[in-house]
Amino acid sequence: MRISIILPAKNEANGLRQTLPGLRAAYPEAEVIVVDDGSTDDTAAVATEHGVRVLSSPYSMGNGAAIKRGARAASGEVLVFMDADGQHSADDIHRLLERLEAGYDMAVGARNAGGQANVGRGAANALYNRLASWMTGHRIADLTSGFRAVRAERFREFLHLLPNGFSYPTTSTMAFFRSAYPVAYVPIDVARRIGRSHIRPLRDGARFLIIIFRIATLYSPLKLFAPTALGFGVLGVLYYAWSFAKYGRFTNMSALLISAAVVVFLIGLVSEQITALTYRRDD
Repeated sequence: MRISIILPAKNEANGLRQTLPGLRAAYPEAEVIVVDDGSTDDTAAVATEHGVRVLSSPYSMGNGAAIKRGARAASGEVLVFMDADGQHSADDIHRLLERLEAGYDMAVGARNAGGQANVGRGAANALYNRLASWMTGHRIADLTSGFRAVRAERFREFLHLLPNGFSYPTTSTMAFFRSAYPVAYVPIDVARRIGRSHIRPLRDGARFLIIIFRIATLYSPLKLFAPTALGFGVLGVLYYAWSFAKYGRFTNMSALLISAAVVVFLIGLVSEQITALTYRRDD
């Protein structure tokens, strides 16, 4: 199978100087694409010096946008995505490819606790993994890992779902599970990144949570709407029991809570039907 290795890069000249030589030596026949996301340093020049294909954006569009541009331009049957900051090793790529050869459609490099940037990021990622595992019903070892190998045909089915910013790994992982495409996790060690991270913990942490809930509504809406409806319904019944015992009547608040439960549940049902249409394949 022809392999395309895609590296989204924004101001990652130093990281590419370390990553590209090993990548070219390990996979000389692979197509290597560096997507320069509006860099202001020598990212494009360094990539060109190492003889790889460069796709440059006139301004920064986001990590997800760079992934989408690279996926559209790649000619390989298998796409390998890795960071350009020196964290990922070319030596681990073959382990991901082995999982595809074993029948999986996506193989993800799962970082251990030592591979997290800091304690806060590690705790946040653990929370994301648990939420996503609950939504999908499958154990997700590393929801936000950017090191993965996928079958190109499968991945391109979901390009329209990927956000332009962070986090394409979250969206693509949950989309693969929703479509019953098997996903494997391969434990990997990661090096300390070269340069500063583009992720801001407070801003992007909240954004990751929003993305998870957005994907949750796209993946299995009733898992969100049904518990919410149940909560409103239980509150409504409890409030009715209290108000009847104290005042001997059915109050407006009880009616409002029970009505909200019915409305939220019906919205969940409609969302479930829309989700089914979103993932329908026209073969």
